[in-house]
Amino acid sequence: MPENSVEVGSYRCGRGEPLLFVLGPCVIESREMILDVAGQIRGIADELGVNVIFKSSFDKANRTSIESFRGPGLEKGLEILQAVTEQYGLETTTDIHLPEQAAPAAKVCRILQIPAFLARQTDLLVAASESTQSNDGVINVKKPQFIAPADIQHVVNKCREAGQSRVLLTERGTTFGYGHLVNDMQAIPLMQETGCPVVFDATHSVQRPGGKTTGGNRKMIPHLARAAVAAGADAVFMETHPNPDSAPSDGPNMLPLKDLREIIQQLTQIRVLVNEWSKSA
Repeated sequence: MPENSVEVGSYRCGRGEPLLFVLGPCVIESREMILDVAGQIRGIADELGVNVIFKSSFDKANRTSIESFRGPGLEKGLEILQAVTEQYGLETTTDIHLPEQAAPAAKVCRILQIPAFLARQTDLLVAASESTQSNDGVINVKKPQFIAPADIQHVVNKCREAGQSRVLLTERGTTFGYGHLVNDMQAIPLMQETGCPVVFDATHSVQRPGGKTTGGNRKMIPHLARAAVAAGADAVFMETHPNPDSAPSDGPNMLPLKDLREIIQQLTQIRVLVNEWSKSA
């Protein structure tokens, strides 16, 4: 399997490296709320000695209903994410939906995230690749729910041809029937064959798409996350919230903030074992 280590700011993500955690609320609800959660995540990171990127979205452009809360928008959202870095020293990531959002977002966020349903949009990939490359950043592409793991290579090729070699790939489940996602852990080593680190999205993987609103089963998050790290995932993405049941977006599949410390401890212990096994293999 090819070497897949990538620099993400002051961290390295990839085979043999410590787990990278991507954590935060689904959407920016308010400056006060985001800074409060970021402070708690910073405290956990310091206590446990883990590598963390803070995540939240300035715009949820893919909500089921046109009336759903989407966030504060690009300008105000980036100001809040910049405050997270300034106050707590956490690098940030956010998702973008339009090519013109790439340049301003890349000036603030270390990682630009491409949503799964947009991962084949060439103009978006090129804009994100060029903007992250010029700002010493990274692009993270979520594998679409409708493609096979090996086919993500075409997306990686687009990013590399646009000048960006620092690419993360995220596995977040595959569409199965109506309103269900399944996780085939073979996807992790298959996606690593591209030479990119693979992130496991433990919270969107428990979504139940469809219906009036997207549902989910957050009780399954620890089980899937542990399995993914055992399968060799290089990073874990988990959306977290102080009170998921009151969250305006993705509440059913977000991890309660009070449970975050325990699951990080479990996953880091598994990662140590996986790295030891890899050395002796």
